[in-house]
Amino acid sequence: MFFVDRQDAGEQLAARLEYLHGLDVVVVGLPRGGVPVAAEVAEALGAPLDVCLVRKVGVPFQPELAMGAIGEDGVRIVHHELVRAARVSEREFAQVEQSERAALERMLRWYRGGSGPLDVRGRTVIVVDDGLATGATAQAACTVLRRRGASRIVLAVPVGAAEAVERLRGFADEVVCAHAPRDLSAISLHYARFQPVSDGQVIECLEHAAKRFGDVAAAETAATSFAGARRAARVPEVEITLGQIHLPGRLEIPENARGIVVFAHGAGSSHTSPRNRFVAGQLNRARLGTLVFDLLSAEEAADRQAVFDIDLLAERLAHAMRWLREQPGAARLPIGLFGASTGAAAALQAAADPDTEVAALVCRGGRPDLAGPYLPAVSAPTLLIVGSHDHAAIDLNRRAQGRMRCESRLVLVAGAGHLFEEPHTLGVVARLARGWFAYHLQFGGLERRMAAAAPR
Repeated sequence: MFFVDRQDAGEQLAARLEYLHGLDVVVVGLPRGGVPVAAEVAEALGAPLDVCLVRKVGVPFQPELAMGAIGEDGVRIVHHELVRAARVSEREFAQVEQSERAALERMLRWYRGGSGPLDVRGRTVIVVDDGLATGATAQAACTVLRRRGASRIVLAVPVGAAEAVERLRGFADEVVCAHAPRDLSAISLHYARFQPVSDGQVIECLEHAAKRFGDVAAAETAATSFAGARRAARVPEVEITLGQIHLPGRLEIPENARGIVVFAHGAGSSHTSPRNRFVAGQLNRARLGTLVFDLLSAEEAADRQAVFDIDLLAERLAHAMRWLREQPGAARLPIGLFGASTGAAAALQAAADPDTEVAALVCRGGRPDLAGPYLPAVSAPTLLIVGSHDHAAIDLNRRAQGRMRCESRLVLVAGAGHLFEEPHTLGVVARLARGWFAYHLQFGGLERRMAAAAPR
């Protein structure tokens, strides 16, 4: 054993890479296990952190043994000698590859959330994993980054099989490996703690790095504050009228928007909620429009009974969607709903009405149970996000999910409470929502429109 855990491995690896501190470096982790290691390296070097999405193509009867790998941009690696030795047919290889391609697409949605990778053209890229066995995924990552224009690639791993380390010197400009035993039976044996890494942990590492290093895209424009001021000026204040009721809000539709998300806030909140506006801003960066508005008038918001009147809230939400269809640039965009607290129940109830044509739903710290009888009628893919410390909400969301017949997923954000006030947790929510909407509004909305247009 050489490392306490992945954090310790990252710190030891960073010490060996100190000579790169201060240079134009991008650190890239290989999900999932390599990202916590890469996060430590990126922080020590003061460099931005990104992921390179690759998947191992494992031998069918021994999945941990890689007979190849796939990566972003269509990269495909095949270890022909191992395939022949394992007597794997072309059909068997294709079946495993197809399954891994589907997993790769899911990773793209979760980790990228509709955004592209960091620009590596002309830069030094440090590729980090938690260990190197056959080296198939590391080879795929090096290939992806080379195609993207990286001027120099440094492959850095805490532990790796000596044979794989030597072979990968032909794909990376430099290989840094703390321990390279001749006979590597298992990477986990070199760690005291080697627990599986979750999607939530990967996203948390990325969000923490983004906050620490700053908005890289904005930094590269060298006009962060000015650009921010211009963006704020572009977000128009709107008013949705319903009889004598006037509901203020903010509507943002980015250029070439792929969809639009309507927010339904919870009890005691409004369209000025910093949490919803933060999430809305993250969605806008992924070319998703947003409408954040008040579900209740000021007088109604003071009435506790109105705040929990889910029928009323759902009716207001449906009216807002009809209003949105009349706005320039929004008429043909697929619509998603983002609900928080009681707003989650309103979003689910509104989505249960087929006339609303909701393409996707995300509920943050919500009360889906309050939409009880409407849950089985919801057809839009639904993501339920709950803080891992919000035990009451976890139970309510699990029960509600059990009643839903649509595609659904429940994700627990580590260390978060009901309001996601803990450091970095709201950023995790934003990235999850961005990935869910970016995929389902673009592709799910297209599938729905094609189905509606098909002859019956």
